Amino acid sequence: MIETIRSGSRLDVILNNPNRLNAMTEETWQELAEIGRTIQDEVRVVVLRAEGRSFSAGLDRDVFVGKAKPDLTTLLAGSDDQIQSAIAGFQDAFTCWRKSHAITIAVVQGDAIGAGFQLALACDFRIAAHDARFSLRETSLGLVPDLAGTKPLVELVGYSRALEIALTGSPVDSARALQMGLVNAVAPVDGFVETVDAFVERLLALPEASVKATKRLLLGAMDNDFQTQELAERKEQSKLLRLLIGR
Repeated sequence: MIETIRSGSRLDVILNNPNRLNAMTEETWQELAEIGRTIQDEVRVVVLRAEGRSFSAGLDRDVFVGKAKPDLTTLLAGSDDQIQSAIAGFQDAFTCWRKSHAITIAVVQGDAIGAGFQLALACDFRIAAHDARFSLRETSLGLVPDLAGTKPLVELVGYSRALEIALTGSPVDSARALQMGLVNAVAPVDGFVETVDAFVERLLALPEASVKATKRLLLGAMDNDFQTQELAERKEQSKLLRLLIGR
């Protein structure tokens, strides 16, 4: 279950199934993808957060016993192309946040496991409570993380640490997550909301056009060579200079 709250230029997207530790199903991913695709232009910051003691326990275990979708029996009855097409649809619920024009912030308390961890990785920023723990359990189940989390994980912490996190499944606590660059900030549980609100206000105080241009520029930098990136800088700056002086 997903709730949304709009307040001016801020949109809160809330995982709201605390009785199941915000475990995810195909329905969850469909809702997330739809929200991510339809964010209005006036929204500048999106805060992804969760009710209850954990951000998300990951994939709902009911999926493995046929009580929730995706129905694995039906999925595996298809061809490899059909299976991969279905997974691509699931990935949309995660990739939409980095692709968004808005700045996206994952606000994590308690456990962020598997799909929950990958949802946090899908955002531009991650703010963790002191009790936050991040883990990937897919390998221990004979699977791989497949919700678009492997690339941002390697980008954030490097190949070797990413491999350690993925293979061991050991939880990364908030202190270690901050030290390795997995999260941008850690806050006490008691002052968590205030820390997030203050960060959002700092972002909203910045010029909108330059924030959007900077996000585009830095996202492109991860794949561009030097010449392509230098050209991108020139193009973005020329547009902003004209906007700044009204020509």
